Amino acid sequence: MANGDTSDHGWLLAPDPDRPGLTRAVTGTDHEGRETEIRVVEERPLTIYLNAREIVTAMTIGDYPEYLALGFLRNQGMIRPEDEVTGIDYDDEIATVVVRTAVVTDHEEKLAKKTRTSGCAVGTVFGDMMEGLEGLTLPATPVRTSDLYALAKTINTVPSLYLTAGAIHGTVLCQGDRPLVYMEDVGRHNAVDKVSGWMALEGASAADKVLYTTGRLTSEMVIKTALMGIPVLVSRSGFTAWGVEIAQQVGLTLIGRMRGQRFVCLSGEERLVWDADLSKVSDEPKKSGRKGAA
Repeated sequence: MANGDTSDHGWLLAPDPDRPGLTRAVTGTDHEGRETEIRVVEERPLTIYLNAREIVTAMTIGDYPEYLALGFLRNQGMIRPEDEVTGIDYDDEIATVVVRTAVVTDHEEKLAKKTRTSGCAVGTVFGDMMEGLEGLTLPATPVRTSDLYALAKTINTVPSLYLTAGAIHGTVLCQGDRPLVYMEDVGRHNAVDKVSGWMALEGASAADKVLYTTGRLTSEMVIKTALMGIPVLVSRSGFTAWGVEIAQQVGLTLIGRMRGQRFVCLSGEERLVWDADLSKVSDEPKKSGRKGAA
């Protein structure tokens, strides 16, 4: 699990757009009829097993398969926090990850084999994820607006696959004004699952963390963040009504449309600490290099 370049901002795991195998050069024709060459993101299947049961084939860029597999199974409720993970075995030749637990779980039968496309099909155990929210209340962690602006500036300018090739989603685990772990993938849920897997394997706490995503703030994104125990979810993109309702239900601070000096908070606004000096915050030009991802 090789890390990206962590030298500039104190990252624990940073994007590595030059990592071999993540993009390829493709030659085409531009709008003026001229030959042009661009980098495009690779996309490949990864099959995830829970013990002896094949669970899902996910389309992914192929980095950090162990984090993705463990995070997916945890976020789908198929591996509970109390379940002991005894091993994670990845075979590059057959693009397969096997996650092993000390005791066979009863969740293995709840997910039939399914291929998730880069269109981000929702998990087939969505009902189990909803059940996991029963009685859940997230910590009322204060959120400093100065930290939000600092995070956005760092995240949106660090070298990444998005800035290199586009067609990618990013999810960043943050603490205060410091981004810690930045994951990218063709599906926004894959990127979140990678963060979840990293947190589980590293034993990282969640109560003082912020999750930043380039994707829409949908119900499943809100549920996954809540089940990870993270109390704050931030995005450059917009909201869905159900996502907002669930965030309000569990006490998740939900902030979207964050670009330049602007953002909208639709849940947990009482936890915002308005300490930013907007005269020192650069507004984002209309033609920004980074757009809100779909």
